[in-house]
Parts: sequence; structure tokens; C-alpha cells
Amino acid sequence: MSYTTPTRDQVYVPETFLKKQRTTEKAIVEKTAQLAQEKKEKKEARKVIFKRADAYVKEYRQKEQDTVRLRRQAKQAGNYYVPAQPTLLFVIRIKGITDVHPKVKKVLQLFRLLQINNGVFVRVNKATFQMLQVIEPYVTYGSPNLKTVRELIYKRGYIKSKEGHRLPITDNQLIKDHLESCGVICVEDVIHEIFTVGQHFKQVNNFLWPFKLSNPSGHKKTSWKPRKFKHYVEGGDAGDREFDINKLIQSML
Repeated sequence: MSYTTPTRDQVYVPETFLKKQRTTEKAIVEKTAQLAQEKKEKKEARKVIFKRADAYVKEYRQKEQDTVRLRRQAKQAGNYYVPAQPTLLFVIRIKGITDVHPKVKKVLQLFRLLQINNGVFVRVNKATFQMLQVIEPYVTYGSPNLKTVRELIYKRGYIKSKEGHRLPITDNQLIKDHLESCGVICVEDVIHEIFTVGQHFKQVNNFLWPFKLSNPSGHKKTSWKPRKFKHYVEGGDAGDREFDINKLIQSML
């Protein structure tokens, strides 16, 4: 086999270098196509999210208008309008673990209230109501409004990853990856599912990490400790405070 010395204009390139170059070029083309596809999907997803958020706003406004209308009709007829019993509660732990009965400790674990100032959403039913009676001296609870639910999730919302890690809600993609099977793809879907106690409330609520709140500000901190051992109706902090829970949550965000 004869060997020809390359001229000045001829350069021999190793075959391995050419293969690597072709592989790199192919990877760049595939990556560019993938990024373009992801950009297109995100744009379409934003349109869907915007439409859902707009529909939720209309639903919330309609519900408020219906309440006002029913109250006016009852007043005109000389009656009283009694709103429906709340189906959603927000429970906050206000007492530590000292001298806790094993049954109380177990119920607190079931509610995922492991630390003071931890808070969780709870669906109202017979079972949860009985459990709340057991732990009432250690918690305070009430019915949150839409503003409170939204601010809790946006300001203090964390999710539980598939590996069990606590992650902040920084992107709707995190929600979509975990809850797309439930039809929940964005933060507004989470808020709607929680506030309306929807069909997938359990999955969405378990997906949210228990809220870690601050000590109440403007809540007479000097009297917080002794007051928490009394019931709310007796001037303390424990037990059911109904819609007054919203003021407390606002002071703890």
C-alpha cells in the first residue's frame, strides 16, 4: 500500500473526530427542536391556565353575589339568612408536646401538626370533627376565606416532592408533574381545589407541605402563652374561632 504525502491544501482528519462532530451536531439539532417544542407547550399551557383562572374568578364572584342576593331576600321577607356550614377549616397548632396524651399525640400526627405554629387545611366531616374535639386544647381553627387561602399558598406554600423533600412552589410545572392526573396543573387550580373542597381535595392537600407560620404579630405577645390554655370563647386562643381565624392567619404570615 502506497502512502502519499498530503499537500499544503490537503489535511487528513481522523475518523473518530468526524464521528464526534456529527454526533455533536445531531445533539444540537435535537436539543433545539426540544426547546422549541417545550416553548410551544408552555405557551399553550399559559393560555389554558389564564382561561381557568378567569373562570375561577367568575365562579367566586357569582358565589358572593348569590350570598348577597339570598341575604337581601331573607331580609325583605323578614327572615334571617343562615349560610351553609363551612366545609373547610384551617387548623393551627398552638401548644407544644409537654405532657401530651398518646391519643392526642397520635391525632396531631394524623393532622401533620408536628410543631407549634404548623397549620393545615382540613375537610369538615364527622370523623375530622371528632378528632378536633380530642386535640382542641392544643389547636385553634376556623373557616378561612378565599383571600386567606390564596395568600397562604402563594406566600407560605411548599410542596412534597416524590422523594419526600420540601420544595417551594416556584413553577407551575412542579404542580403539573405531580397532580396532572387529578386535572390540577397550576397554583390557581390548587387554590380552587382547596377552597371549594373539590373532588381531589385529599390528593392536593397531601401534596402541600404543612404550613410553617410565624408567631402572631400585633396579637399581644405578652399574653399569647397564658391565653392559649383557655378556649377562644373564654378569652383564650384554643378551639374554634370561626371566621376570626382569618385575622390570626394574616398576623402569622
